Amino acid sequence: MKHCSSCSSEFDVSDDDRGFYKKIGVPEPTLCPSCRQQRRLVQANHLFLYKRKCDFTGKEIIAQFPLHAPFPVYDQSVWYSDAWDPLKYGQDYDFSRPFFEQFAELRGKIPRPNLFTAYQYDENSAYTNHSGKNKNCYFIFDSDENWDSLYSYSINGCRSSMDLFRVRNSELCYECVDCLTCYNSAYLENSENCSDSYFLKNCIGCVKCIFSVNLRNKKFYIRNQPVSETEYQTFVEQLRKYGEIQKTKEEFSRYEKEFPRKYMHGTHNEDVLGDYLVHSKNSQYCFDCSYLWDCKYVCQAWNPIKTSMDIQECGDGDHLYECTICGYNSVNMLFCAACLDECSDIQYSMYCFHSSNLFGCMGLRHKKYCILNKQYSQEEYEALIPKIIEHMKSKWEYGEFFPSSFSMFGYNETLAQEYFPLTKDEALKKGYRWKEEEKIDMSGVVKQIPASRLPESILNIPDDILNWAIECESSGRLFRIQKSELKLCRQMNMPIPHHHFLVRHEARRKMRNPQKLWKRNCGQCGIDIQTSYAPERPEKIFCEACYLQTIQ
Repeated sequence: MKHCSSCSSEFDVSDDDRGFYKKIGVPEPTLCPSCRQQRRLVQANHLFLYKRKCDFTGKEIIAQFPLHAPFPVYDQSVWYSDAWDPLKYGQDYDFSRPFFEQFAELRGKIPRPNLFTAYQYDENSAYTNHSGKNKNCYFIFDSDENWDSLYSYSINGCRSSMDLFRVRNSELCYECVDCLTCYNSAYLENSENCSDSYFLKNCIGCVKCIFSVNLRNKKFYIRNQPVSETEYQTFVEQLRKYGEIQKTKEEFSRYEKEFPRKYMHGTHNEDVLGDYLVHSKNSQYCFDCSYLWDCKYVCQAWNPIKTSMDIQECGDGDHLYECTICGYNSVNMLFCAACLDECSDIQYSMYCFHSSNLFGCMGLRHKKYCILNKQYSQEEYEALIPKIIEHMKSKWEYGEFFPSSFSMFGYNETLAQEYFPLTKDEALKKGYRWKEEEKIDMSGVVKQIPASRLPESILNIPDDILNWAIECESSGRLFRIQKSELKLCRQMNMPIPHHHFLVRHEARRKMRNPQKLWKRNCGQCGIDIQTSYAPERPEKIFCEACYLQTIQ
């Protein structure tokens, strides 16, 4: 048992862990798994976008970095081009100084791309980040291959949908969380192949069902009981007004807790420990992943990863360690951030693509045998790397991910704030940056209105609402309605939102279980289980076998 050098909590390093560390040639970690994850999370800003100018062309752009960022920011079309040369920033390695100090100097000079998207495949989707291949999308993040969708996180293959969280291949869906192949539905959670339905949880193959839990292949059900088509339609009509929806939402929150839950979310797994896992094998303490094999402490990875540890938002990789936003046909990557697409044998680097054999580099594309952005021959590189590693070990640097102070964002802009929330004072005391909220652009606004005064039904919303500033009911933030948003709400006959996007996003995120496990017993047969449902929660938690017996 070891003690975390940050939070002082105890954590275990198993024999299998030690075997992995020995295989990749790194020392054992000094931080517990949670502190290691927090350190990786501060490197990623998904949700906050700013208007600014490209420092290369001077044109107006949307960026994940604000105007006064302490480094150049280039439009992606420029950053990925040959218009600038990242090798010109190269510097010699200085064995009289710590590595992180030298890398900090380098990263302070290198331009950053304004966003992290597959911009060349996007169409009319400038207000997106960590996303790609989207068309006519607005404020969607960590999302790919969507059309006409808005205000969502981690969606793929969705069409004409809004306010989703981790939804796949769905159309005309609103306020859904963890759903797959659903159609014309709203307020669904952890459901699959459902259509024309509202307020369902853990349902599969349901059509025209409302206010139900744990159903399979049912039609015209309300409160888990069969009803007539007329009764179904009457209930649907009640869900056209904002006040009725809020009452139904509160009632459903109480109702769904009466039903047992499976101890974890996931299917087609073998010997896994974690939650929200599919098609994975021999992987421990992993969350929000698919196609893992022999992995540990991996979060938010949707493409195949093998034999890797301590990973955040990566895919298509093998032998990755302490990396965030990396992968896609990549192998042997250690301590990297934002290095993608056929990378191999790279350490301590950021924003490098299609490259191999790099150490301490930033912004390189299609390069090999570089250290601190300086080009070397293969022989020079291979002779120098062991010396640098030994030098880093003497400074207690090697084996540690980039310090949190290396984050380019305020703590409250990053994913760390979602999973490890801090107040401003707490963040500053710990040495993090903090980003003060910027005012929304109110040009063109002709009216400001509290959300509570909005018409209850979308039928009474005028076109002029596009020129209003709406005051969020809970946060007081001002927000505006987009033209495509109004069109979609009218198409689905749903009322206008009363809360700012960030408030809605946080509410959806909190509907999901935390990335943490507790030891419990099945509420039916009593066998030992490990689950993301904390012991004090009111739900009845069953093992898979007992849960399946309760399905209707």
